[in-house]
Amino acid sequence: MGLVAAVLIIVAATAAAVAAMLAVRRRAPEGSYFTDGDRASGVFGVLATGFSVLLGLVVVLAFTSYDASRSGAETEALTVAQQFETAQFMPAVVRPQLSGQLICYGRTVVHRQWPALKAGTASEAINPWSIAMYRTLKATRPVAATEQSAYDTWMSQTSDRELAVQDRNHSGVGVIPAALWIALFIIGAVIVAYVLFFADSGEPVVVQAMLMGSVVAVMAVTLLLIRSLDNPYHGTVGSLKPVAMERTLRRLDLERQIAGQTGPLPCDATGAARAL
Repeated sequence: MGLVAAVLIIVAATAAAVAAMLAVRRRAPEGSYFTDGDRASGVFGVLATGFSVLLGLVVVLAFTSYDASRSGAETEALTVAQQFETAQFMPAVVRPQLSGQLICYGRTVVHRQWPALKAGTASEAINPWSIAMYRTLKATRPVAATEQSAYDTWMSQTSDRELAVQDRNHSGVGVIPAALWIALFIIGAVIVAYVLFFADSGEPVVVQAMLMGSVVAVMAVTLLLIRSLDNPYHGTVGSLKPVAMERTLRRLDLERQIAGQTGPLPCDATGAARAL
């Protein structure tokens, strides 16, 4: 959801609530519908506190998931860079092959998997270049001690990368259960309805509008924040982007030149395999 859309939703929700408050105010008695204002305020405090506690728990849950996805994306990019360096100690016959496949892996993440996450159509399909690297590694026969050490290190780094991918995809479909969303909207509706009973024909219009508008505006902002954290790839402001992997790809292009690997890569600029 974009910033403009979020602002429009907040303004529309606030305006609708204020209009409802002013409509009820026309027939409301002076002093509001409550004869005991202190008791009514106490009940409202209980409602608001319960809603705030639930909101706090949901925000923590959503932010934890958001941070796990961000950390997973950064770890994945770092591991790809480390594997590229490890590949330079593999048997000479597979060094260019593994190096090129790693670059293609990163391009696929940036240009194919990330848009799928943003569109909400990401699947559990493995990055095809992971399979290509597995096949290359399976045919590798390390002989020297350095090559054997690099082989073992590569296997460990592959496990780290796969775990990072799981973390990166963790928030792709949202982690807030539907029951929590339903509870939040029901409690929010109860609070809005309760505030309507504070309508007071004796108070100025501005005061009544502020009473309702401030409550609804804060609730709308908080719910949209949770929505954004729960779907970190779908929005624009604050959404996760493949910055870490893009930085790694620039680094690998430079390291590939330093390693003297000038042959063509097995993929195009978007990570799609080239025809053999």
